[in-house]
Amino acid sequence: MFPVVLCTLELAVRVLPRSFYSRDTSLVARELLGKTLMRHVSQGLLSGRIVETEAYYGLEDPASHSFRGKTRRCAVMWERPGLAYVYFAYGMHFLLNVVTEEIGVAGAVLIRSLEPIEGIDIMRANRRRGKITELASGPAKLTEAFGITCDFNGHDMTGGELVVTAESGLSDCAIGCSGRIGVSRGSDRQLRFYILDNRFVSKNKPIARHTGS
Repeated sequence: MFPVVLCTLELAVRVLPRSFYSRDTSLVARELLGKTLMRHVSQGLLSGRIVETEAYYGLEDPASHSFRGKTRRCAVMWERPGLAYVYFAYGMHFLLNVVTEEIGVAGAVLIRSLEPIEGIDIMRANRRRGKITELASGPAKLTEAFGITCDFNGHDMTGGELVVTAESGLSDCAIGCSGRIGVSRGSDRQLRFYILDNRFVSKNKPIARHTGS
């Protein structure tokens, strides 16, 4: 059963359970597309449709923080699936990931871009931007728009203030894949997934249509 959250529109929505995340990382990354990231703040509800993700594995993935083993920074990647992995990048930005695989197997999905749905005025204030396509069309932008910092590292995204909710799925023909962005090693692996022709995707890159696992 999915836990139930009541949103501002008084519609019951289903929070993704731990079993959703306890699977192969690239499968989770693909199936997060079209789902909704939701955060309750004092001013109201923030929500956005996930339109772009990237999969990161463990010891076998040179682009992953866990490639060299468990460290204090990335230890949460080995913990329960469904936990948030939030880290500070380049001394400037917070990035939001959700842990995947089984306990003891490192994996996480970076949430790269959102299509804003609710709380747009709050996002504009947080981002100090007015253009809607500039609010959450990138991993650092969306954390700023949602006010997500390292305080959320280890937060259980299967319940509480920050969750992902289940919406209707997408057909394979609506999904593109490409190499990951902003990594020097492992960038050739086709582990970035996004909704084709969506204007909130972070940037263009040579793509292929994703046709399944």
